[in-house]
Amino acid sequence: MSISGKAAIVGVYEHPTRWAPDATEFQIMAESARGALADAGLTLADVDGLFAASMTMGAMGTIELAEYLNLKPDYIDGTNVGGSSFVAHVTHAAAAINAGLCEVALILYGSTAASSSVAIGTGMSHGNRGAHESFTSPYGLTTVGSYALVARLHMERYGTTPEQLAEIAVTMRRHAGLNPAAKMRAPITVDDVLSSRMISDPLHLLDCCIISDGGGAVVVTSTERARDLRKQPVLVLGCGEAVAHPEIGSPDLLTVAGAQCGARAFAMAGVRPTDIDLAMVYDSFTITVLATLENLGFCGRGEGGEFVSGGRIGLGGELPVNPDGGGLSNNHPGMRGIFLVIEAAKQLRGECGDRQVAGAKLAVAHGTGGTLGVSHSGATLVLGVE
Repeated sequence: MSISGKAAIVGVYEHPTRWAPDATEFQIMAESARGALADAGLTLADVDGLFAASMTMGAMGTIELAEYLNLKPDYIDGTNVGGSSFVAHVTHAAAAINAGLCEVALILYGSTAASSSVAIGTGMSHGNRGAHESFTSPYGLTTVGSYALVARLHMERYGTTPEQLAEIAVTMRRHAGLNPAAKMRAPITVDDVLSSRMISDPLHLLDCCIISDGGGAVVVTSTERARDLRKQPVLVLGCGEAVAHPEIGSPDLLTVAGAQCGARAFAMAGVRPTDIDLAMVYDSFTITVLATLENLGFCGRGEGGEFVSGGRIGLGGELPVNPDGGGLSNNHPGMRGIFLVIEAAKQLRGECGDRQVAGAKLAVAHGTGGTLGVSHSGATLVLGVE
């Protein structure tokens, strides 16, 4: 039985901090919870479902967070699949609400990645991982190095250019310039990107996401209840989740998890990529955006370089991508998926001021967790307003 249209996002809040050395993750989550509940016209007493993940929360993390918030929810979910976790949490919340397991779901994230000096993207993998690590870790493969290999493969196979990747970074910075909360707002050019220092060939410094502190919250409830609340409901029309990994044989590094979960989300919503008014796409690196747009079906395989050029993904273009400035310029506190949902909801409610996508009725939010080219997760939402 489909959950399409049966649950809605009714409250969102993006924490304004980008640097919070005196705060904890839980403090940022609690402040974000207060903001999102106020946005919805609800209180903590209404919450009976708690969903959360962070870069440091362990197996008991959701329980500890519940204690911090003084909550005893009927439903808890601590799913952590990296940066896509919170996009997946919206799906899980919608399913739980539809099943009668909870009525009001609160989804939280908080991070002090910048003030804690967490060098996201430059470190090697660690801990209990797959057997493939035996063949990569000894050679010093880093996260950014793996994305660089994906970028190089795309260039070799399809003729994609560094200039085309750079245009993604330039567009995200242009959007950030319209977002008062964004960390990096000064305009940049393609030449600026190409002249920034090389991090892992062919990715330059400005091809890589920034590092910030931050957090946010999302409130989900039934569509029926949503209609009586403060803000216009943002309906969960379609959703999908997937993982990609080395598997047995020779996987295509340019086929990402979004190909699987995106197709499922579009089918559930009964829409096509051409129907979408804006896309919130995880942008850990410029190549992440290009590969994701191809795999979600916004353009054909190998056509991503041309698709992101000529203003197509900018405000006023064919498919505005990340009007908030994304992880490349707005914020990236380690796991960015929750901000994709927050901005999509605000855009669909028409609340984004100078960066508002005119007439937006349908949005896609797609999160990526883990590392393209090795193992990663994908989660896709199709969101809309009545």
